[in-house]
Amino acid sequence: MTDDMLTPRPVRDSQSEMAEIVLPNDANPLAALLGGRIMHWIDLAGAMAAHRHSRKHVVTASVDHIDFLVPVRVGDLVILRSSVNRVFHTSMEVGVKVYVENYIADTAHHVASAYLTFVAIDSTGKHLKVAPVIPETDEQQRRYDDAGRRREIRRSELDRRRKAR
Repeated sequence: MTDDMLTPRPVRDSQSEMAEIVLPNDANPLAALLGGRIMHWIDLAGAMAAHRHSRKHVVTASVDHIDFLVPVRVGDLVILRSSVNRVFHTSMEVGVKVYVENYIADTAHHVASAYLTFVAIDSTGKHLKVAPVIPETDEQQRRYDDAGRRREIRRSELDRRRKAR
C-alpha cells in the first residue's frame, strides 16, 4: 500500500448521490415502498461513499437505527445522499439521508436517515487501513464529532451483548 492511499481526504471526495424511481415491484399492495427496499438502497448509497473515500473493497459491518418518517409511493423519486462522517483505522461511519421527491407536485420530504459502518478489506477479507477524513464545514465537523460518540455507544452495546451470552 502506498502512502498516497493513506493521505487524508476531505469529506467532499466521498459525497455520493443516487436516485431511484419507485416502481410497482418495489412496493407493497398499498403502493407504498417496501422498507426492505429502502434499506437496500441505503446500504448501496453508503457503500458508494465508503468506496469513494477508501478506494478499497468494503463490507457493511453495522447499520444503526432507521425510522421511516413519511411514506413513499409508486412513481415517487427517491434521492439518497451519503458521505463518510469519520474514519476509525479500518472502519468508516457513513451517513445516508433519504428524501422523496414528487416531481409532479414539486415537493420533497425527508424520509429516513441512517448511519452505517463499513470496513475496508482486501480480496481475502483482511481488514485494511483507511485514510483519515477531513471535515471542512461546521456541519461536517459536527457529524465527525457525533460519529465518535456513536462509536462509543456501539462499542458499549456490543460489549454488553457479548457479556450476556
